[in-house]
Amino acid sequence: DLFLPQLKAILRAGVYGKAAIMIPMIINVAEFKKVKEFIEEAKLELAHEGKAYSDDVQVGIMVETPAAAIMTPVLAKYVDFFSIGTNDLVQYTLAVDRGNANISYLYNHFNPAVLRLVQRTISSARENGIWAGMCGEMASDPYAAVLLMGMGIHELSMSAPSIPRVKEMLRKTSSVKAKEVLADVMKLEDGDEIREYLHKVL
Repeated sequence: DLFLPQLKAILRAGVYGKAAIMIPMIINVAEFKKVKEFIEEAKLELAHEGKAYSDDVQVGIMVETPAAAIMTPVLAKYVDFFSIGTNDLVQYTLAVDRGNANISYLYNHFNPAVLRLVQRTISSARENGIWAGMCGEMASDPYAAVLLMGMGIHELSMSAPSIPRVKEMLRKTSSVKAKEVLADVMKLEDGDEIREYLHKVL
């Protein structure tokens, strides 16, 4: 009752400008296929109603569960893009509730497990000819941005105040340097050790 009207509205908006649909909390391919069925149903309804809609609306997923990140080589065959939602991905990968003061110190987007899932997602996107972006705290971290550049990320989404700091870091770091730093970081075994190393070399 809620989903179809939303899909129809986005498809109609696509006539007047670039529009995209991003599906959150995906954990398997079957869910995404079901979404695509709903989108086709929405198109049929719009055609039946005689309303114009865009047939060029990209459909992607938010990679924010470990299940989705692990399955990105498969999911990449079906989606138009990935957007890595780091706040939830870090939380679910590390089993750490950011809102719990007793364990929030364990929340660290430089944890090697998180970095490997992020790299896997970006590589899967590139290998399948789709783009990968990122939102969340990690996207606005200048030191993480260097690693992401080394991994080949296409797009970063962040709040306006974070843009100058990230821009400055990326402008002064060559792509060759970013890849060298990434290679060194992926040999390290601890998130705090990685953070210290990045602060030292950058």
